[in-house]
Amino acid sequence: MILAILQARMSSTRLPNKVLKPIMGQPMLAQQIARLKQSKLIDKIIVATSIQADDDAIENLCKTLQIDCFRGDLNDVLARFYHASQAYSPEHIVRLTADCPLTDASVIDAVISTHLTQQADYTSNCQPPTFPDGLDVEVFSAKALAISYQQAKKPSEREHVTQFMRNHAELFTLANYQYHQDLSHLRWTVDEAQDFDFVSQVYQHLYADNPYFTMQDILALLAKKPQLSQINQVFSRDEGLLKSLQQDKEQGYE
Repeated sequence: MILAILQARMSSTRLPNKVLKPIMGQPMLAQQIARLKQSKLIDKIIVATSIQADDDAIENLCKTLQIDCFRGDLNDVLARFYHASQAYSPEHIVRLTADCPLTDASVIDAVISTHLTQQADYTSNCQPPTFPDGLDVEVFSAKALAISYQQAKKPSEREHVTQFMRNHAELFTLANYQYHQDLSHLRWTVDEAQDFDFVSQVYQHLYADNPYFTMQDILALLAKKPQLSQINQVFSRDEGLLKSLQQDKEQGYE
């Protein structure tokens, strides 16, 4: 079984409540879930949020969408993923984050296929990144998740679910799925107000013709309207991870 776990929370510091901000009349999280359902290889999708009161709204949306919702630790996201997976006994887990409403199911399936073909413990399309920021996909075995849960100590490894796997190539077989050109400079994730503006405009241009528009559709749009990419290009990739790595240093981890 391949289980997709979509991590979501309301308490974003840079853009609070972003996961429920409306795009084309639907919460951003609902739009992303609809796109994830287009995957041909994912067997089950669940949302993993926190036990904080403000995340009640995420659980309520999941009930409306008839999507299972697991609630766990806000900051120890690794533990949240591990416990969320236990009820389903998956062989493999797909990690996704709820700030990526432009996610492309065909890209997800390509990463899953690579993971299965190479029989890897951990596979991504972002080590190194060649896809736009916001199309990141990570796939790992249930065994790799269990080992990470048991052994990870650093704050960055508890907050960022796969960091322990990335840091320990001696324990895990790692694989990466690359695009034929480097598009990692493109920012399609939602962390800032400008990001949400960009994503909203993409939806406004493409949604009516095809609610499940692809990465290629977005690239074609940007070729016609290059000014759209300038809306949010001032922000850097992986700011959250960089902050966690700084916490590692402050707590004496190298």
